[in-house]
Amino acid sequence: MKSSEHRSAVQDLGISVAIVEDDPRTRERFARALARAKRLCLAYAAATVSEMVAWLRENSVDVLLVDLGLPDGSGLEVIRQCQKLSPGTEIMVITMFGDEANMMRAFEAGARGYLLKDGTEDDLAEHVVSLNAGGSPMTPIIARQLLARLSPVPLPQGPSPVAETLTVREREILAKLARGFTYAEAAEILGIAPSTVQSHVKNIYNKLAVHSKTEAIFEARQLGLL
Repeated sequence: MKSSEHRSAVQDLGISVAIVEDDPRTRERFARALARAKRLCLAYAAATVSEMVAWLRENSVDVLLVDLGLPDGSGLEVIRQCQKLSPGTEIMVITMFGDEANMMRAFEAGARGYLLKDGTEDDLAEHVVSLNAGGSPMTPIIARQLLARLSPVPLPQGPSPVAETLTVREREILAKLARGFTYAEAAEILGIAPSTVQSHVKNIYNKLAVHSKTEAIFEARQLGLL
């Protein structure tokens, strides 16, 4: 189906969305999150750069959600190709990479939103609607980095992470959560009870002085713990 035909076909269905994400569990979670909003229509889901770019050559959507770490290349290439093939599409990154380099490259390539994966997608539909309306949804840590990058005056820093390092088990759990596994899935893989995972997660939060999985994963990466 050609771009014009595709836009006509989805016009009455609301905001059309495409996803490129290589992990099938994460794709399914994104799809369920989008399905909860009546205004959103999932038009296509791809697992690789090549699949997504090939689809974009014949189709277009209102919003494109892009993971940066894909098996056959970087999601940055998807963003660049989408800018050429469908310049009217709004693009948002959803990734585990919270470093400044990837963030800046994504914005320079054409992304207008940047969210870190934290295993929950409660607000995903709202972020997509906001992006389509001209907003720039960002995880707070990303927004702060961007402001620090652009501000001529250094922004005040939050409390430094505690020096205490994570235990081997805590690193194992955090690594599973960083890959998108739920508490229950992490518990099953590691052969422990879900309540034990929750207890370890509380310890991780305390040690890293954070309040969410997104912040914990980001701080652990910054400290070289993942």
